[in-house]
This record gives sequence, C-alpha cells and structure tokens, in this order.
Amino acid sequence: MIRSSLRGPLAATFIALVLVLAWDASGLDFAAARLFGLPYGFPWRSSHPLILWMHEVPRFTSWVLVIGLFAAIRWPVWVLRRLDRGERVQLAVTVLASVLAVSMIKTYSRTSCPWDLQAFGGMARYVSHWQWGVDDGGPGKCFPAGHASAAFAWVGGWFVFRRNAPAIARRWLAVAMLAGLALGLGQQLRGAHYMSHTLWTAWVCWSVGFAIDAMAQRWRAMRAPARLDLNLNRS
Repeated sequence: MIRSSLRGPLAATFIALVLVLAWDASGLDFAAARLFGLPYGFPWRSSHPLILWMHEVPRFTSWVLVIGLFAAIRWPVWVLRRLDRGERVQLAVTVLASVLAVSMIKTYSRTSCPWDLQAFGGMARYVSHWQWGVDDGGPGKCFPAGHASAAFAWVGGWFVFRRNAPAIARRWLAVAMLAGLALGLGQQLRGAHYMSHTLWTAWVCWSVGFAIDAMAQRWRAMRAPARLDLNLNRS
C-alpha cells in the first residue's frame, strides 16, 4: 500500500530531476542572465520595489506562516482542520526542513551570484555549480536560491493533503510553485541568482517533502498494529 502511494511522487521526482539537469546541460543560465545584466551590473539590483515585495516581504511572511504552522499543531485553523495532529506535525516539519536543507547547501557552495561575475562588473569568473570545491574568485554561497525557498518550501504540503483533500493539495502545490517561480524571477532580474538556482531549490524542497512523507507513512504503518492491539485490549 505504501509503495503504491509513493510510486507516482517518485516518478514525478525523477522526471523533474531530468528536466532540471537538462536545463543545466543547455548552458542557458548565462544567456538568461545576460537578458537582465549589463557590463557594469544589473540595473534592477537596487530596485526598492523588487527588494521590498520580492525579497523582504515574502521572507518575513513565510517565517510568520511557519510559526503559525507550528502553533496550528495545537490549534488548527482553516484547511489545517482537515489534517490530524500527526499530519499537521508532518506539514510544519516539512516546511522548516526544506528551508534548512536549501540553506545548508548554500553554506557549502562556492558558486557566486551573477552580479559578482566579471561579465557584469564583478570579480568572479563563471564556474558551474557542479564544480564543488572550485573557487570562482567571488564570495560564493549563492547556490541554490535560498530566497525562493520561502515559497518552494511549502510544496511539501501537497504530500500531506493529497490523501484526504486532493483538491486542496493541487491548489496548495500550484500556489507554492507559482510563488516560488515569481520570487526566483524577481531575484534573477536583480542578478542575485541564475534560473537553475531557482529550479534546483524547487527540486530540493519537493524531494524533502517526498522523503518526509515516505518516512511518515512508514511510521504510521508501524504504529497501526500497536494501536489496533491497544483498542482490542480496551474493548
């Protein structure tokens, strides 16, 4: 039963991985950056509306909602009432774990942002994010897109809702994906990230949600016989 319920998400994870790898292999990252960058830098890097509405406000809102998710474990509201306590725990942990996973990868990445490149007035040379341990001459810590995780971290909600509220699950996933892509595009306009950084953030967050859901299903399956025995003893 568990294997069959995970077969579809596993196929989606693999297909998404192939698509992201295909974008990486295309070499379009640098070409896309040139659409918004000039030899002296990115004109929209210091755009106050972009910084406010595509960076500061979403980041603050996401953390407020994460705190709200953990509070909702005890006091569920809105669609969270459709979930039992264990599912609400899974949702809160998934969102937080997704953000932390992306942040951890960034900590060890030596890939610098487009605005740091020599082609756009910076000091760094272009080095693929796959070349781990290779210093590009810039500050690094730009891969994957940490800011986009403020939205992509929520894609894990699809796994939680998909069994008892599939319509909510689909809308939840669509909103999280669209918001993440919008935030990623906003950062790309500023020269803060390549498109691949955004796509990899989406894939990492989805994979974290998948992994936690698989563990949660396994845990529930292991506990089911124990709960049954307890109920029989009480009766």
